[in-house]
Amino acid sequence: MKTKESEVNKEKGDWKTLKKVFGLIKPFKGLFWFCLFAGILVALISTVRPYFIKILVDDNILTLNKSGILKWSIVSVVFLIFEFLFRYLFGYLSGLLGQSVIKDLRVRVFNHVKKLNLRYFDQTPIGTITTRNINDVEAINNIFSEGIITLTTDILTLISTFSFMAWLNWKLTLVSLIPFPFIIIATYVFKEAVRGSFQEVREKVGQMNAFVQERLTGMRVVQIFNAEKREREKFSKINDEHRDANLKSVWYFSIFFPVVEVILSLSIGLMVWYGAVLALKYDGKPGDIIAFLMYLNLAFRPLRMMADKFNTLQMGLIASGRVFKLLETNDKLEKSGTLINKEIKGEIEFKNVWFAYDGENFVLKNISFKVNPGETVAIVGATGSGKSSTINILSRFYEIQKGEILIDGHNINQYDLEGLRKSLAVVLQDVFLFSGSILDNITLNDPKISINQAKEAAVMVGADGFIEQLPNGYDYAVMERGATLSVGQRQLISFIRALVFDPKILILDEATSSVDTESEQLIQKAIDVLVSGRTSIIIAHRLSTIQKADKIIVLDKGEIMEMGTHESLLKIENGRYKNLHDMQFNTNENRT
Repeated sequence: MKTKESEVNKEKGDWKTLKKVFGLIKPFKGLFWFCLFAGILVALISTVRPYFIKILVDDNILTLNKSGILKWSIVSVVFLIFEFLFRYLFGYLSGLLGQSVIKDLRVRVFNHVKKLNLRYFDQTPIGTITTRNINDVEAINNIFSEGIITLTTDILTLISTFSFMAWLNWKLTLVSLIPFPFIIIATYVFKEAVRGSFQEVREKVGQMNAFVQERLTGMRVVQIFNAEKREREKFSKINDEHRDANLKSVWYFSIFFPVVEVILSLSIGLMVWYGAVLALKYDGKPGDIIAFLMYLNLAFRPLRMMADKFNTLQMGLIASGRVFKLLETNDKLEKSGTLINKEIKGEIEFKNVWFAYDGENFVLKNISFKVNPGETVAIVGATGSGKSSTINILSRFYEIQKGEILIDGHNINQYDLEGLRKSLAVVLQDVFLFSGSILDNITLNDPKISINQAKEAAVMVGADGFIEQLPNGYDYAVMERGATLSVGQRQLISFIRALVFDPKILILDEATSSVDTESEQLIQKAIDVLVSGRTSIIIAHRLSTIQKADKIIVLDKGEIMEMGTHESLLKIENGRYKNLHDMQFNTNENRT
């Protein structure tokens, strides 16, 4: 009983998904109807030609009517040319419709993904998201180019063919179609069998994409720890599963097509036998047999492929379901803020803020502090104390569960999200650079930022020298993730990027923790330039970089343990900041 219910629910889900797929056609309704019209013409023209051949044979060739032979031969050739043209037009238009739909859909999916909460990316492999946006969207194209419209044309061809056959000779038609129920049964069994194997193939493709994406991104780790062999074995296992899933579908195809050929041969044999019997009884004509041979081939051609097209449609619907599920994902930040283009001064206040990434296990507990405009506040603490979480919620990458975060006295949820983030700039420890030029990575392709502004910012942070020494200077081609640049150089580019956008609030997350001492001195000078005249929050591992901060906040396990200036915190006996300071500087002295 459960199985029947699940099948019913699945069918309802398929129809619901198909309805959504048809909704994608709305911007291209004219193209869709034109394509369908071309398909109908193909079906009609292809079924008329065998009738012309019958007339040519029975009424002209057998009677040696030379003018009639010429006339009907020309008519047949003309209709053949028309059939060719309309088949070409139908194929081109159906492909154009599919590509037009998926172009819009792919942009829509990408734009939707960009707006999702970072929590979604924390929980979903990048390879899976890539599969949704590339492979699954491409499968939707097959619904149009090889699915719905093609199936409609094939069904119309079948109806038209059987109608002509019955009109010509209903007895011969009934005999010819005796094996027809067998092909219906074979088609249904094949469709159900291949559907499962195709679904498994799609799942394995997603797994392969996710695996390859992760390993390519982390190739440095794989090579450092000599894990190439182990990763190769893992990939080989996934690949074997993908191959086996494909082989299942190949096996079903290798059985189905010979079965169809046998049934077609049986149908032709019955038709020829009964046609000969009718001819001997003077109740049949040679043209009927020739026309019926053409009609049976015409009918069985779409029947051969119909099961495959049903599965193409099914796989397209499965892919569509995944894409629509992604589009229906509402894990994104509310953008109901009404404060637009408000000039932010830079006052920040946390009031009893509680935050958990999963909504339950709090990583920040009852956090309260205030930063005045133009002040610099440093946040320190051990790994996992909640430092980065503080800036994540200030930037509204995640929503808090309790408390309130204010900027200039207004809750950050009251600000237009785009406007809020224009007033913020975040420089991360792990700088991400895109493929493109250095200038592109500084401006992020914002046309409002000129190359002169970028150069001025580079001079201010002391990075102009190394950029000008690179081949092509600001047009130097940066490889993916900035692999051809040093850590310090990538960090300086991120500083220039922050400076050209001229934020009111600057956030530096462990900006000097991954660089050497020489680069640190250069970067420290750049930081001094960046924080000047701005409200700044600095998350630091090296305490030497934050001694000038107006306020230092010490976090431990998500709670504020101490707060004050560098000098005042050092006076606290057995204080956490003092212990961190002594431990770090004693270690440095011992190294010296």
